[in-house]
Amino acid sequence: MIVDVHAHTPTHREVVPDDERQVYTSWRNDRPVVTTNTWAEYDEAMAAADVSIVFNIAVDDPLAATGIPHPPERCNDATIEFVRDNPSKRIGFMSVNPTAYAFDEADRCREQGLVGVKLGPNYQNFDPLGEPALAFYDYCQTNGLPILFHSGASPIREAPLRYTYPLVTDEIALRYPELRIVMAHMGHPWSRETVVTIRKHPHVYADVSSIYLRPWVLYQSLINAVEWGAAGKLLLGSDFPIANTGEAIAGLRTVNDMLEGTKLPRVPDEVIDGIINADALGALGLKAP
Repeated sequence: MIVDVHAHTPTHREVVPDDERQVYTSWRNDRPVVTTNTWAEYDEAMAAADVSIVFNIAVDDPLAATGIPHPPERCNDATIEFVRDNPSKRIGFMSVNPTAYAFDEADRCREQGLVGVKLGPNYQNFDPLGEPALAFYDYCQTNGLPILFHSGASPIREAPLRYTYPLVTDEIALRYPELRIVMAHMGHPWSRETVVTIRKHPHVYADVSSIYLRPWVLYQSLINAVEWGAAGKLLLGSDFPIANTGEAIAGLRTVNDMLEGTKLPRVPDEVIDGIINADALGALGLKAP
């Protein structure tokens, strides 16, 4: 089963009005990224996946922070409605800010079928090692909710990098050893720090979303994982709408293209196949739809 663990809830059920369409030219080098999209466009983007994990990010000003124009009060409801439309293909994660009414909203979202959490401390402007955040991680560990953290760089100027440095996840995992965690984007560009973190913690994983857009980062990240024996902790992700699942798979398969004429070590084909076909749901303690 191919599972795309990193996709954002589409912004519109059907047609995107021209005056609401959002296009960003700086997020990819090869083409603009359209962050307003429909349910049908999402399904097209996920065509190469059997199942996808989908979520929003709960921020006070989503338009400014992430380019995703769901108002805060619609953050989780939009995901709930979307997952219910096709529950055999979609698994929904909630998003909350641990510093603001997180537990009531998390209880509500669990009752509505959301089975994990997406957090972006840099976008949500909370200290990932502060007391409110730690209390929420304890809640997630107790209730079997995996957390997918944004890890690493962001183009948003106001988003603090210190909140998403990969070694922060090591501190969280030390405190909550049964909490299942995914470090998004392999913590790009700090893949070494990500790899040594996922290597030591049994329930900490990383996804490869977006790193295939930068060939040298992709190569370094996967070679780090191979050399440290952590390649089996990597999960497939596209970061839709940045890319789609097919692009993610194709991008991974290009990792050795730049090595022609060099003596640099190759990323083994079986490592690439292992990422594409990883048992992501088993890793996160989730049931197949």
